[in-house]
Formats: sequence, C-alpha cells, structure tokens
Amino acid sequence: MTIALGVIGGSGLYEIEGLTRVKKVLVKTPFGDPSAPYTLGRLGEVELCFLPRHGVGHRLLPSEVNSRANLWGFKKLGVERLLSFSAVGSLREAIEPGDLVMPDQIFDRTAGREQTFFGDGLVAHVPLADPMCQELSDMAYAAATALGGRVHKGGTYLCMEGPAFSTRAESRVHRLWGMDVVGMTAFPEAKLAREAEICYATAALVTDFDCWHAVEADVSVPAVLEVLRRNVALAKSMVREIAKKLPAPRTCGCGEALRDALLTDPAHVTPAARRRLGLLFGRRLPAAKAKPVVKKARKAARAGRR
Repeated sequence: MTIALGVIGGSGLYEIEGLTRVKKVLVKTPFGDPSAPYTLGRLGEVELCFLPRHGVGHRLLPSEVNSRANLWGFKKLGVERLLSFSAVGSLREAIEPGDLVMPDQIFDRTAGREQTFFGDGLVAHVPLADPMCQELSDMAYAAATALGGRVHKGGTYLCMEGPAFSTRAESRVHRLWGMDVVGMTAFPEAKLAREAEICYATAALVTDFDCWHAVEADVSVPAVLEVLRRNVALAKSMVREIAKKLPAPRTCGCGEALRDALLTDPAHVTPAARRRLGLLFGRRLPAAKAKPVVKKARKAARAGRR
C-alpha cells in the first residue's frame, strides 16, 4: 500500500482534524517503539498518516524521540512523502515570530542521537548535500503562501540538543555562523528519511527570537505556546492544501537515494542484516545463495550407513 502523505507533528501539533476512515496502527520496528500509534485516514481523496513526534501528551524530550523507529514505521506503512512541523526560534531580524520558514539546509549540533539505520554488517552512504526534498518543500511553500501565511523560502535550520533553550553566547554565535532558525528535532529525521528513500521537508514554525535580540523578550515556554496556537492553525490548513495536490508521482531523486549507496559486498551481508534491513534494501540486494542441500543430504546418508 502507498500512502501519499505522512505528517509528523511537533510542539502544539498533536492531531489532524477532518480525517475519515480513521484507524490507529501500532508498528513494531527493529529499532524499538515509535513515539505513538500512527493515525491513518483519508483527507479528501488522499491517504494520510500522522504521528505526534513527542508522543501522546508531549512526554518525550527531543533527545528521547526514537527517530529511527518513527521513520521506519512511516516506511513500513508505505509513506512516500513526509512533511515535518517543528517549532523554532528565529536568528534573523527579518524572520519574525508567527512566520513560517521552509529551510533547505540543516546544521547538526546534536550529540549522541542514533542517526542511521545502517551498521552491524551493512555499510551504506546516502547523498545528503540537500537534505530537504525540494519538490515537497515547494508544495508546502505554495500551500502556506496561498493561505496568506508569511513564509520564507530557504535558509539553514540549526538543530541543537536541548531541551534547554540556547545561551545568549550560543545564540550570538549561531547568528555569526549564518544560521537562520534554531530548533531541536529536524535532525536526524531528515537523514533517516533519505536513507528510507522518503521525501522529507520541514515546515519551521517560528515562535520567538531565541535570546540574541536586544529588544525582544527572551524565549520562554508561555511565549512559545502563545505563538504556536496561531501557527498550528496554519500548519493544519497547509496539510489540507497539500492533500489537494496529491497523489502525484514523485519526480525528485529521493526515491532512489539507495541505488548506489551500498558499499558492503552483497555476498558478505549476513542473514541477520538482511532480515533487519530488508524493508530498505530488499529490492536492491541480490538474493542470498541457496545452501548446498545436496551435500547435506549426502552427509546424512553416509551417517545413516554407519
């Protein structure tokens, strides 16, 4: 089954209204449990899959989100495109609270997060020069613009570990580095989506000016929640607008990210690795050679004559 659109909700976005034929699905993965059961349903003529990133009741820190399980679940359910919503702070005067940014780059400053499906007997390197799917990002930008949102196209999302907000020194340095917004969740999601050959884009909902601004108040949870209430309404409307354009065939290269990525000699891929990552590499790995059953039969026959 193919699901045209997956949505992963960040702070403040915990459900999508208007779905019909709704059902909740628990997905088991080789990497543990996803954040919550997936919500499947129809939005107009489109099959949609939704997951709250921080779990039911917002109980997971950014560092506790099991992104490998979340992305594996989307892949297993047949999701081709995944739109992520993420609350961020602005590092630019021109990007104001209440705005939406469709970043095209990510700068990773996290530590200790599991960020690849590979390893344990299977080595692959996917291209990640442009971590966002431009095709999906353009669709989201067009939807937000049509809805009257103040949207910025492009920019770099700095992903920090959290859960504390930036120090003033960090915020100033991030600006000097040329970063545009700061958040805590886009990485490793984008990288794992590429490994899973899923189109991925982040819609960054700006809630504050972090703490670099000389006049504006420093970021705080009450201030973030107040702006989020307005931003989330736009986010939900964006999903409905994008759904009107789907299903449509993908013309980007995201669905072929693994085509030349495998370095491990297929003859040396263990049965355990094949079982664990068959969902990703099954169509690209040559079938394992059959065991020499004839020799085994002869050996058994000789043993029977003793």
